Amino acid sequence: MSLKDKIPNRIHSLPNLTNLPNLSRIITGKIKVYAFVGPSGTGKSYRAQMVASEKNVNFIIDDGLLIKDNQVIAGESAKKAPTKIETVKHALFYKEEEKQEVVKALKKYRPESILILGTSDGMVQKIASNLGLPEVSEITYISDVATQEEMQTARKIRVTEGKHVIPVPTFEIKKDFSGYLLDPLQIFKTKGRGQKPYISEKSIIRPTFSYLGNFTISDTVFKQILEFLVTKTAGIYKAQKIRVDSFGEGAKLYMEVTAVYGFNVYEGIKEFKDKAKREIEKLTAMNVEEFEVVVKNVYVPE
Repeated sequence: MSLKDKIPNRIHSLPNLTNLPNLSRIITGKIKVYAFVGPSGTGKSYRAQMVASEKNVNFIIDDGLLIKDNQVIAGESAKKAPTKIETVKHALFYKEEEKQEVVKALKKYRPESILILGTSDGMVQKIASNLGLPEVSEITYISDVATQEEMQTARKIRVTEGKHVIPVPTFEIKKDFSGYLLDPLQIFKTKGRGQKPYISEKSIIRPTFSYLGNFTISDTVFKQILEFLVTKTAGIYKAQKIRVDSFGEGAKLYMEVTAVYGFNVYEGIKEFKDKAKREIEKLTAMNVEEFEVVVKNVYVPE
């Protein structure tokens, strides 16, 4: 009998973990769950990274997003929802596909601790339960880290200007918030001499439906912007044709132009595309998903 035959084969006696109903709880059971609680619009997202930093937490759940450090790794922001009811559903991970996406990310990254933001004790406990996380072990309230005056100011801005804060850099969420007005926000704070400074970059979003009603941008607007930029570009004689395809995530642009003889087509068109893309995204708040420029003719000055 060989040595291999003498060793008992016990692998078949192990349970099939993929069939266990509470697999997410088994994987996430050792996570320490913190919570940050306060009424809507009082500055929780603004201060989320500061609270997480004090707890040495690298993972945050805020309004449907799972955030690691300054990067969104799973979820879809509830701030995009068209109604308050849908916003709550997104934030609580009621939809199975949204919940599974975040649970899958938790399995992958296996965080030691996590901070959940919510408007009440019950809400953060519900989020933890829906994601298969342990019960919340420690709660920080917005009143613990912000004055009454600061909370009132934040609430006034939310109500009058419709501004929301997401605790990640603007480049992280820009693609997902096409049609929203985005402003970057950088914060540098220190608690005193010798204390570790707190540096963070956040994004302010202004979903126009919240205070201006829905809005649309005509294809003509894109065309007029491109035509104006052509007049400011020495190497392009004129735009012959412009086609715009708008959709939810952004816009696809197609142009045919006449170039001036002697113009460095490769470098010049690349520079024009970069400039046009920046201007359109700044002026319309819409992402440019694709931009194709074709040189169809050459103009030779007399």
